[in-house]
Amino acid sequence: MEREIIHTQDGSTTIHIKEWNECYHSKHGAIQEAKHVFIKNGLALFPNQSISILEIGFGTGLNTFITYLEAQKLGQTIDYVGVEAYPISEHELQSMNYLEELDALDLKDIFDKIHSTNWEEKNDLSETFSLTKRKQFFEEIDDIEKFDLIYFDAFGYRVQPELWSTSIFEKMYKALKPNSLLVTYAARGVVKRSMIEVGFTVEKLAGPPGKREMFRARK
Repeated sequence: MEREIIHTQDGSTTIHIKEWNECYHSKHGAIQEAKHVFIKNGLALFPNQSISILEIGFGTGLNTFITYLEAQKLGQTIDYVGVEAYPISEHELQSMNYLEELDALDLKDIFDKIHSTNWEEKNDLSETFSLTKRKQFFEEIDDIEKFDLIYFDAFGYRVQPELWSTSIFEKMYKALKPNSLLVTYAARGVVKRSMIEVGFTVEKLAGPPGKREMFRARK
């Protein structure tokens, strides 16, 4: 499918898939969405802790990099696992402007390392942040009670409803430790019903800019 680099409304870039009219991040602001959905309503609830995170849809590495930045402020030690079936190209990576928009040019080595580290291997980005990138389809995930927090950042239900199915959320539920969280930008009723069916308690929260609502689910 044809892909293009576009600027979102907060100035940060993302990848747009023309055939689907779907973006990797919100067209209303890639960075704003990541900070609101995954940091404010997820990561920030675990201050001064050692936690493990599973990201569903590693994509451009934006969520990983912002988590690295924010975890330092929150006094956290992070074991991060990012799952992606179709890694982005080197050209697409070099077209992302996250270092500039996040005022983090001094951490270019970290951003580069996020993308250059080998897949399927655990790598230390720092003394308090490890990263494992797994190239796999979401239906292949079989972790059991391993994670404290899941960033569910798959392509939208409109274009890939199979990624929001009961069978996928059952895998997410099993992958979480008891009393842990899953956060996502989604707020469709069909998604909520699938989450509840597998055992999640779901709350509706205010969404990021351009989106009225989002979900946070607790095991």
